Amino acid sequence: MATVLDGKGVSERRLERLREAIDSSGLHPRLATVLVGDDPASALYVRMKHRACEQVHIGSIHVTLPEDATTAQVVETVRRLNQDPEISGILVQIPMPVAVDQEAVIGAVSPAKDVDGFHPCNLGRLFSGRPRFSPCTPAGIMTLLEEYGIDPAGRRAVVIGRSIDVGRPMAALLLNADATVTVCHSRTRDLAAVTREADLLVAAVGRPRFVTGDMVREGAVVVDVGTNRVDGKLMGDVDFEAVRERAAAITPVPGGVGPMTIATLMENTFAAAGRQACGPAP
Repeated sequence: MATVLDGKGVSERRLERLREAIDSSGLHPRLATVLVGDDPASALYVRMKHRACEQVHIGSIHVTLPEDATTAQVVETVRRLNQDPEISGILVQIPMPVAVDQEAVIGAVSPAKDVDGFHPCNLGRLFSGRPRFSPCTPAGIMTLLEEYGIDPAGRRAVVIGRSIDVGRPMAALLLNADATVTVCHSRTRDLAAVTREADLLVAAVGRPRFVTGDMVREGAVVVDVGTNRVDGKLMGDVDFEAVRERAAAITPVPGGVGPMTIATLMENTFAAAGRQACGPAP
């Protein structure tokens, strides 16, 4: 039976340590969130992030723009936050309405305040092996593995999904940690044959219970990034009960990767405040 990687427990411990570090630092980190439209799921995620800010004594403000906001309006909002010396980090909640040029908005965020790690400069630094801010979900996964003593070095890692927010940066972080990495996607042939080779399998495909027991090798570490709602219930991309019989370790949904994402956002915001206190970023 697999060890369940308790992301909720790990995140709570890290947030407690972070609060102590912030209180003793003399810094006053502050996070700004920007939400375009009134998508209920996005609004919930933003509220969760602000609750985490309160928990660790990070100040926060929230800016809401209407569903019909133009790209220019959203970019101008971001630029004002860039220029505000009281703001350490900026998070633009995605996805945005289809009428908004999401890439233009993300590109408008100052790389020094891009605590979500999606700016092209920060992604470029990550892929070059010199990360400043890494996207919070992949970075949180790496932290969770470290907390459980799971070293990716030398392991065959397989990532299912090639999105720019999870799959690709996850592969880069694993490669930087000396894993041998394969990225699978919708065009991968004989996917199960590839996943069965994995010592470390990360599922970020966005399809409930997509990864079944016969797709996982005995003794693998399985990380489930999925957050799918089916009949009002949250479930991951992995068939948890079937896979835990074969895996050595597995993350649950909920309580696995999600809390680590928020903890990493808080850590990135504190790190941004520290860097800004030292002067302009190189």
